[in-house]
Amino acid sequence: MVRRLVEQRQYSERRACKLLSLSASVYRYVPKEKNDVEVIEHMMRVAESEPQWGFSLIRGRMENEGCEANKKRLHRIYKECKLPQRKRTKRRIPERVKDPIVLPIGPNITWSMDFMHDALATGRKYRTFNVMDDFNREALCIAVDTSLPAPRVIRELEQLIEWRGKPERLRMDNGPEFIAQAMKEWAATNGIEFTYIQPGRPMQNGLIERFNRTYRTEVLDAWIFESLEQVRQMSQEWMWRYNHVRPHGSLLRLSPRAFLLKCGQLPAHYTGSRAEFPTVQQDIHNTTTPRSTFTIHCA
Repeated sequence: MVRRLVEQRQYSERRACKLLSLSASVYRYVPKEKNDVEVIEHMMRVAESEPQWGFSLIRGRMENEGCEANKKRLHRIYKECKLPQRKRTKRRIPERVKDPIVLPIGPNITWSMDFMHDALATGRKYRTFNVMDDFNREALCIAVDTSLPAPRVIRELEQLIEWRGKPERLRMDNGPEFIAQAMKEWAATNGIEFTYIQPGRPMQNGLIERFNRTYRTEVLDAWIFESLEQVRQMSQEWMWRYNHVRPHGSLLRLSPRAFLLKCGQLPAHYTGSRAEFPTVQQDIHNTTTPRSTFTIHCA
């Protein structure tokens, strides 16, 4: 309409807009073309590097890496790229404990530790010994071996204390390695308090249990391993990403290391993480096979 007045009646653009009660800026506005190429490429890079992640984790990492796209735009692109994964069946939440876990106010106050079990492609079984700091959910140790008795557990803890500093207490279940006399004597010598959960109540150690689930989903269940060395290398690589890259919902969507630095509470004896840099000596992705590529045929 403005253009008709300008062309046919020789009105100025300003006069035509005023006559039609239309802002000149609105008339001159040219909508911007949607250019999602960079955002799509960024999202696909994250999704390919972390195939087990959903929208929330992908969005958190992209924002931490400087992506300025808002949530709605990212979610639209996420759906257009057909990245949503199959929804998992929800499990019934176990009965809550009467006394909730008290979160520490700083690092090296409470560490949680637990064991996990799995098997290689050859059928050989192995275990992992996992330790995390409850304050910033930082993975401190993932030891992998076929046997992890109490002396080995003590040796792993002593190595952690050497570079991280000594915790005030350790939370654990009632496994034979943890209730061994050697463990109790070591704790008494070092002045470390042991906090045992009630038998059959794993959620009293819920922080490490949640960590175990993430580790199993993104590592143990994601790859078929041929040797213990492959498990160790992949675990070290993943632990670095977990501590430095993976956003955590309970840590302001920051990674454990970023949260620790933001709080300015590095442990006094901190000399760098054992997972500060991946200790991968070969391309582990070329020597392991994703579980998703295998089909199990049942009779």
